[in-house]
Amino acid sequence: MTYWQENSESIFAVTIAILAALLAITDLVAGRYGDDELKFTNEKSAAYMWYQAKSIKEYVVKGQADTLETLLKAEVIRSESRPAFLEQKNTLLKNIERYKKEKLEILLGSKAVGESNWVQDVDGKMGVVVGAKELEASVENLGAAGDRFDLASLFFQISLVIGALGILVKNARIKSYAYGMTLGLAVIGTAFAVRGIIIVS
Repeated sequence: MTYWQENSESIFAVTIAILAALLAITDLVAGRYGDDELKFTNEKSAAYMWYQAKSIKEYVVKGQADTLETLLKAEVIRSESRPAFLEQKNTLLKNIERYKKEKLEILLGSKAVGESNWVQDVDGKMGVVVGAKELEASVENLGAAGDRFDLASLFFQISLVIGALGILVKNARIKSYAYGMTLGLAVIGTAFAVRGIIIVS
């Protein structure tokens, strides 16, 4: 009897134990990134709602500025009141520009717009806005990594099943093929897991 024939069951058992550990680690890492994906998805939705709120404010203020402009052009306002109306109109126009900058920072993030364009504070701090587009990119990366981790888990699970069947087989040649398939599928699973980690790194 050869070494393989004498020890194949032990070799399969150790291999299966290692593969089970790899599967557990892969699932643990995938779960962590899955939680991050959910968190960033919620933050992305909140950022887009924040952007929409600023758009609504901008629209309302623009309507007010247009109304004042119409009243001024129609000369409905008495001459002594015109300076106050002009001042109010200029204030509204400045607010419109501020809302445009705030929307851009909310959409792209503080890093993307640069320090000179920081207008939106978060808890009293400037330059810390994570943009909706940044969050969207993070969600896409985490989703792609999650897909790789799912495939890694699939290949590890299939390799475990084939490994378990390999223990039961009595024919040495079939047992060798089963072991080769177990290792081959484990290598594919490992490659997908590594690719998932690279995507999020």
